[in-house]
Amino acid sequence: MLSARQELIRIELETGTGAAIGMAVDPGGLRTGLRIWFADLDERHGPIAELRPYGLKGYRLTLGFGTYAGEVVRQIQSASEEDIGLARALVGSIDPGVDLDLDGQDVATWRILSGTSRIIATARNLPADADTAVTKVCKDVIVPLMAAMAELIGYDVIEDDETTGAEYEGAILMSTIRRRERNPRNRLLCIRLHGEKCACCGLEPRETYGDAGGIIEVHHLEALSTLSAPRRYDPAKDLAPLCPNCHRAVHTRRPHPFTLKELRKMMGLDGGEEATG
Repeated sequence: MLSARQELIRIELETGTGAAIGMAVDPGGLRTGLRIWFADLDERHGPIAELRPYGLKGYRLTLGFGTYAGEVVRQIQSASEEDIGLARALVGSIDPGVDLDLDGQDVATWRILSGTSRIIATARNLPADADTAVTKVCKDVIVPLMAAMAELIGYDVIEDDETTGAEYEGAILMSTIRRRERNPRNRLLCIRLHGEKCACCGLEPRETYGDAGGIIEVHHLEALSTLSAPRRYDPAKDLAPLCPNCHRAVHTRRPHPFTLKELRKMMGLDGGEEATG
């Protein structure tokens, strides 16, 4: 069954992590499993996850590192506190019903300590339908864990624009904003925490557009360009899902975007209170 769901798992992972994914069926052991890794690092040089059936209605994912992953582990250990915070938030977004072993660490202080570090996630009492069970494990366990690894490694692309060649410090800040805006893990985490309902107007695009409705965007409630001093980034509190219209509208005011409350007031919605799920 795992072999038949490889493409679904690959699409979900590449969308959530921003990295190309490699995988192979592993017939070893009593029950067939699936090995998953970042394609540009291969199985030996980076994180590798092994998914296997567990019990009658469960799956277990074991995430560790390949034999020659020392360089990547060192890169992970030098990740910024902001990237570590987002990785922890992704791990923390896993359903509490999943048995999660972070090498004995608490999610609030979890970090990769060495190449022998392991994460073991066991999901039990899954739906009886095998396809539904695999899909649920993919979305609820594999994607957030691999996305956390991608964040720590640093899978981010900053696209060039007219600001990147400017000879002033603001160009660096603009790149940082673009990096955060385009980070696929931000969108993944925002949706996992808040759902796909616009926090301003309440629109749920998937209910209106079906499969074409995956258009919720990520909004930073406090624009990075307005910060007078660096502060700790809290993805659980600093992100909000917005439909494209509301997201465009809040940014029509510069350099300080409209707050969601201000925009809702302009729209005549509930006295300016944000939409709730």
